[in-house]
Amino acid sequence: MFPDDIQSVHLVWVILLCFALLPEAGCRSADAGSCHEVKIAYMMRQIGPVDLVPERPGTGEPLRVCVHTGPSCCTSKMEDSYMAAVRSEMQHKMRSYSSELKYLIEGHKKAYQETFESLVSFTSNLTSTLFDSAYSALASDCRPPVFQLFSDIKRHLSGDVNSSLNNAVRQFYNDLFPLVYRRLLNPGIGHMSAMSHSTFSTNHDDCLRLTQQDVNPFGPHPRLLINSLSHALGPGRALSRLLKLAGEVVNSTEKVMLTRECGRGLVKMQYCPHCRGLTLIRPCTALCNNVMRGCLVGVSELGAPWGSLVVLLQRLAATLATSSNHNSMELALLAVRNHVNDAILHTQLHGPRITATVEKVCGPQVPGHVTMDTRSSQPHVETRATLLTSEKSGLTLPPSPPRHLWTDSKKSFPLKASKGDKSRSLKKLSREFEISIQRYQWFLSELPEMLCESEMEVEQHTCWSGEDVVESYADHVVGSTLKAQKENPEMSIRHTDPALKEVKQRLEQLIQELLVDLGWASQNRGRGKEEDGGSTQTDGSSGDNCDDEDGCKASGEGSGDDSLSGRSPETKDMVSPPRRTVPPAQNSPPQVAVHSSAHTITFEQLTLVILLLLMLSSWEPR
Repeated sequence: MFPDDIQSVHLVWVILLCFALLPEAGCRSADAGSCHEVKIAYMMRQIGPVDLVPERPGTGEPLRVCVHTGPSCCTSKMEDSYMAAVRSEMQHKMRSYSSELKYLIEGHKKAYQETFESLVSFTSNLTSTLFDSAYSALASDCRPPVFQLFSDIKRHLSGDVNSSLNNAVRQFYNDLFPLVYRRLLNPGIGHMSAMSHSTFSTNHDDCLRLTQQDVNPFGPHPRLLINSLSHALGPGRALSRLLKLAGEVVNSTEKVMLTRECGRGLVKMQYCPHCRGLTLIRPCTALCNNVMRGCLVGVSELGAPWGSLVVLLQRLAATLATSSNHNSMELALLAVRNHVNDAILHTQLHGPRITATVEKVCGPQVPGHVTMDTRSSQPHVETRATLLTSEKSGLTLPPSPPRHLWTDSKKSFPLKASKGDKSRSLKKLSREFEISIQRYQWFLSELPEMLCESEMEVEQHTCWSGEDVVESYADHVVGSTLKAQKENPEMSIRHTDPALKEVKQRLEQLIQELLVDLGWASQNRGRGKEEDGGSTQTDGSSGDNCDDEDGCKASGEGSGDDSLSGRSPETKDMVSPPRRTVPPAQNSPPQVAVHSSAHTITFEQLTLVILLLLMLSSWEPR
């Protein structure tokens, strides 16, 4: 063996002996007499001014967190810098872990909003064409009420808490009644002098609006329209409200206030080993779990209601993705045109009765003048409403809308795709969202463990226990609830963040409110035993509704893993496990009946009925 080889062998043995005498490779103690590695770590992590780190470890420094008997590379000012650093690092980690979830929520909230707006815009234009084609005398004046009605529907679908479909529909018919009364039932009122017409029209219109509930000129059709829209638009509105609150929940977790106890625990876990020159040692997993669960106890308390929120989001998305319910929203909006047409036809059929009642309450109208009929070149005389009871007069009904616009109720009009994806539809969007959101059902419950996993980048045989380098953590690991934190050996937690507590209450309240509004609350309470004994798919949940272009995949199957930590019995009772199925038929939004009795009457039959009514009216004693 050559001398160079002998020298190399000796050097290897010396290195091995040095490592054997140290607790762990890279875990050199500050007793070695230098704080160089501590200074490098302090500078690399940008904790503060590097000149705060001493060149050599010293004793007698009044430390508050990283206290031990030997020499230390830390000072009290360094501890203050470490305290600020752990708070900043914690918030950065929280934002990093929740960024994908925030993107998913915000992206789909915007995509749903664009899809809903395209649906409403389409049906708004379609309803306006009813007046252009069938009621030309009302066309120009009816555009503002139609626009306002669909603007209110858009607000309702967006989840606006101040919106009311009941008020929107009733306001629309309030604005429509004076127009129908003057232009269709009593057209002569429109030919007075400009000044007298303005004064009379304003006062008379106000009187008509006030008496509409008593007169009931549109029959049952306003109520039918309210019921149709409420059932069909309910899941879309609930989804918008939940997505909005989900975004607020995620934002609130990012801004969680770390208590002083939490800051001390984080410094003790992450930076106290630096004071001894141990810059590469990692904290024990059990120590990290105790510290993170103590710091994020308020977030963990949100875990159960958050899981319920995610399951409800999945269920709403499945409802919108299922063909029958998907068409329900389309057809309900499409049928607004037919409901309005039925209401106007009802008014014309009961014109004499309506006019007689209005004249008793609001007074008689002033006789009109000779005008030209818009449908012929022959002049005719229009007088006040009682002209309709004359034997010489006839009631001219507007033509019914083209049959191709309302007879085929099984065809759904194409959805306007969002700008980002021209082929996206409500059905495909909902299926995509249902699959994506499922991964985050236990996000808040498991967040402390996920943050600890990021600390365990290098597998080591020893770890930092908070006091020293050990082979395993000696203290017990507590649960993530506020009650369990009373036994936390690393910190004392007495209460949660008030902001997170308020968010939890809002979350639980909204979930319960939506379940009641959708009619799913009682259904979920009575469903537990059935699911334990096996479940069957409900109507509309089979694969027949899935086509190739939808990219259908089984989702929600096997997601009811109750063994996962963080799931409470209250969550199971509140919301059932996610499925591909939709709520039972009795609670599903009903299909909208586009055809009505008014549409099935032919024009000849209607004329005979009117003539008979006119003849009967002429026999009344005078």
